[in-house]
Amino acid sequence: MKTASIEQLYIHYQKHPVITTDSRNCPSGSLFFALKGDRFNGNLFAEKALSDGCAFAIVDEAEYAKDNRYLLVDDVLTALQQLAAYHRRQLAIPVIGITGTNGKTTTKELTNAVLSEKYNTLATEGNLNNHIGVPLTLLKIRPEHEIAIIEMGANHPGEIKMLCEIADPEFGLITNVGKAHLEGFGSLDGVIRTKTELYQSLRHRDGTVFLHADNPYLPAYTDGMDVIRYGENGDGLFIKGRLTDCSPTLSFEFQINDQNPVSVATQLIGSYNLPNALAAAAIGAYFGVEESQISHALTNYHPENKRSQLIRTPKNTLILDAYNANPTSMMAALENFKLMKAEKKMLILGDMRELGAESEKEHQRIIEFLRENPFDRIVLVGDEFNKHPHPFIALADRNELAQWIAGNPTEGYHILIKGSRGIALEKGIDEL
Repeated sequence: MKTASIEQLYIHYQKHPVITTDSRNCPSGSLFFALKGDRFNGNLFAEKALSDGCAFAIVDEAEYAKDNRYLLVDDVLTALQQLAAYHRRQLAIPVIGITGTNGKTTTKELTNAVLSEKYNTLATEGNLNNHIGVPLTLLKIRPEHEIAIIEMGANHPGEIKMLCEIADPEFGLITNVGKAHLEGFGSLDGVIRTKTELYQSLRHRDGTVFLHADNPYLPAYTDGMDVIRYGENGDGLFIKGRLTDCSPTLSFEFQINDQNPVSVATQLIGSYNLPNALAAAAIGAYFGVEESQISHALTNYHPENKRSQLIRTPKNTLILDAYNANPTSMMAALENFKLMKAEKKMLILGDMRELGAESEKEHQRIIEFLRENPFDRIVLVGDEFNKHPHPFIALADRNELAQWIAGNPTEGYHILIKGSRGIALEKGIDEL
């Protein structure tokens, strides 16, 4: 059997524009891409996918291509990426790429909420922002969509460049750069170089950058580019913002080109979300969304997925920010919590993962902050936090956390819960 070209795949895709990579989820008439992983081989499930409703199965091992319902390619993942890139280049709509160390998913969601006030948008679902998620998102773009918002994640150099080659954004935003995935990037400089690969892609296609002008690192990488600036300080800002309250949810004002200020009361926790909201406002205003629509969208956005969620239980007020953690986001959350008005404050902090050789130093830095800024109760969960003695409650994992909570009734507290995804702190706090 001859291998199928991308053009041939695209003809099939136009007739069957629903993609699946999971043989347990095979919508009728969809295309099954038989991806491989360290522990699985999708080719093994191609026949099942077809019997369950898929129209065609894309495979890369000839022995599984049994009839004309199988489309043979050299590599399924590469074919998926090339098909997405080919599809993107048939589109005439604006494509906005969003990356950054912290806040990229929240910023993507806020931007989608704002742009949806005026346009039919397509945005990355959840955090499907990697070498598989980005192609799958692009292949969901239909003729009725008017703007696409593509989130891009990375934990190694070159990954943003690769995702830009697929998505080819005309507009881009880097939320910030900080200490995350140092195991893969090696250093903060490595993080900056990788994230600014988005700028390099935009530079090559004369694209537009939405720039957080207050960031100490990013402006230097945008010389000579078309830049739309937003922030709290400085002249020449397209969108200027001012924090008005943060106890506990974020309220702020924004001005477009120094016009009259517009007030917004969000459901977001943390002053650190102000740049994310201003970014969404800047993108919305650039694309002609009215001030009142921007305010409406930002006011009504409700955070989910364990990101800066405010949860009031019969016992306590929880600030659940347990989707992920790195030194930058952890310190931002602690500084914000420190300023929050509450009679009794409690911390439940989990390890920050993927910091490599910097892990011990960064966890110790957080512990020193906690020594200097005492809270009513402090619980540290995980091996990295508890490698060295400290005066706080030390627990091994979320199971020990659940046991400790069961044996130590906790009521009347404001509780910040933050840790890396691998710690999954939310699974240990049912009794709070």
